[in-house]
Amino acid sequence: MRILITGGAGYIGSHVLKALGKQGHDITIVDNLSTGFAKAITYGNLIVADLADRVKIESIFEAGKFDAVVHFAGSIVVPDSVTQPLFYYQNNTINSHFVLSMCDKFKIKYFIFSSTAAVYGMPESGVCHEDSELLPINPYGQSKLMTEHMLRDLAFANKGFKYIALRYFNVSGADPEGQIGQSFPKATHLIKAACEAATSKRTHMDLFGTDYPTKDGTCVRDYIHVSDLADAHVKALQFLEKGGESQPLNCGYGHGFSVKEVISRVKEITGVNFKVNELGRRAGDSASLTAESSRLSKLTGWKPKNDDLNIIIQSAYEWEKNRPY
Repeated sequence: MRILITGGAGYIGSHVLKALGKQGHDITIVDNLSTGFAKAITYGNLIVADLADRVKIESIFEAGKFDAVVHFAGSIVVPDSVTQPLFYYQNNTINSHFVLSMCDKFKIKYFIFSSTAAVYGMPESGVCHEDSELLPINPYGQSKLMTEHMLRDLAFANKGFKYIALRYFNVSGADPEGQIGQSFPKATHLIKAACEAATSKRTHMDLFGTDYPTKDGTCVRDYIHVSDLADAHVKALQFLEKGGESQPLNCGYGHGFSVKEVISRVKEITGVNFKVNELGRRAGDSASLTAESSRLSKLTGWKPKNDDLNIIIQSAYEWEKNRPY
């Protein structure tokens, strides 16, 4: 297939690029490299461009004759979305609208969207099903949900267009081969921050909120290895190719760990007792979010290979110690 990947030089995008590239697809990557790295491109042809450059992006669509688009380009830091909501709506929603308009104009068949568990907000049970109520509590989740609505409506209006919106839970870890990983400076991901502290790239790490209604007062999250998530994208695209129906699908393992549990496990695996500063809650954080992801497995045949917190942390730690860029 001829595939366009937006944001393919970023953390998750680069892992999905590698998984699709291994299958022999003809891939074009568009990335402005604001949070991505050219060295993370392992397959395909990178075009450095911003989605806000409408003329250039349209010319890429016109020349590419793509069968599918995998859309990652966007902003993902929840607290930043609270303080900079208009930037998030511009980058995540308005730019997505433009990408979808190009898909409609150039008759793209398949679309895989990088969505988020943040669309669920604060479910009472902490467990999220695809048909759970969608009540995002921050502009990040809201901006992604608005794009999901556009996808749903475009697929209804254009029967030749099908999509899967993959709702990620907490993506962590790194490529088992050590080729790519999470490299963005000052990343807010918990395991990334802890591994940076363990390798002295940070003097300490911050823990935000110890008074949540959870077992130890810290937030509980469902951590999924980035390689398993990449495989979910491959399986989702194959599902659409075989005639599967448009829909959102959760990407998680179905069980969670608290922030304190993760930090303790990182210290245990690395043997480093790094400093942790306990601070107040961050704006926009939910107490607990775990996935009910049986639908993804049932429909696509997805079977995670790295459903083990130790494997996730070890791969992230090895990347931090040895990362080439």
